[in-house]
Amino acid sequence: MTNYTITPINTGLVNSNKATYLYHHSVHKFYDTDGNIQLPVTVFLVQGCGKKIMIDTGMSNTEIAGKYHHPGSVQPEGFAVHEQLKKLGVSPEEITDIIFTHLHWDHVYYLDQFTNANLYVQKKEYDYAMNPIPLYYKSYEYPALGIQPQFHGRYFHLLEGECEVLDGIYVYPTPGHSAGSQTVVVNTSEGQFHCCGDLIFTYDNLKEIPEIGYAITPPARFLNIEDEWRSICELKRRAKGAEYILPTHAPEMFAIVESGKVFGK
Repeated sequence: MTNYTITPINTGLVNSNKATYLYHHSVHKFYDTDGNIQLPVTVFLVQGCGKKIMIDTGMSNTEIAGKYHHPGSVQPEGFAVHEQLKKLGVSPEEITDIIFTHLHWDHVYYLDQFTNANLYVQKKEYDYAMNPIPLYYKSYEYPALGIQPQFHGRYFHLLEGECEVLDGIYVYPTPGHSAGSQTVVVNTSEGQFHCCGDLIFTYDNLKEIPEIGYAITPPARFLNIEDEWRSICELKRRAKGAEYILPTHAPEMFAIVESGKVFGK
């Protein structure tokens, strides 16, 4: 089985409310839920066996993020995914494959830069993105808003359930945050890492709350809370430990990115 390296990359900061994103209302008394927090938008460059693979491509520029999504969000100069890759000596044209955890706006930007990549997503997610309910028009940048989604006109390899995508990389469904969210598992010399997208927003979401019988701390932003709950429990069951779980938005990712950590190196 191929061993890869995983390089986390931050593509910007999304301004989010703690009480309505990070923590379900039923757990507010156990956490600090006051105010807003700037969350990183982390993507992952996976390299090995002659391939350069992205897991998600990150967020938009500041103007679009503020106008259509989260006012106060920022993509600093040089933080766009293609700019970050060039700092690492990688051209977007070299990316061979992009595996999406899901198709929300902050996971799919600048796809026009990736002209040679095969694109992978769960069929259930793709189908929903093509026809979301109006509550999710912004999430998918649905054309009714007067904006074209980044994935418009692109061909996707549509995955159905748990499967191997490439040697040493497989996915399994973890719905809840979106209809067809998936977790991408990457084999490295250090073990298997689970890139779980927005299934959790903070590592606190993995914590038990024995006082109320909770096996996890559910987040507040979800499409289906029962799916979300079961998917987080499944993530915990499969991953060797929290250190093998790599979320998109966890605040702890700031320090990991800034440290220059490359998993499996």
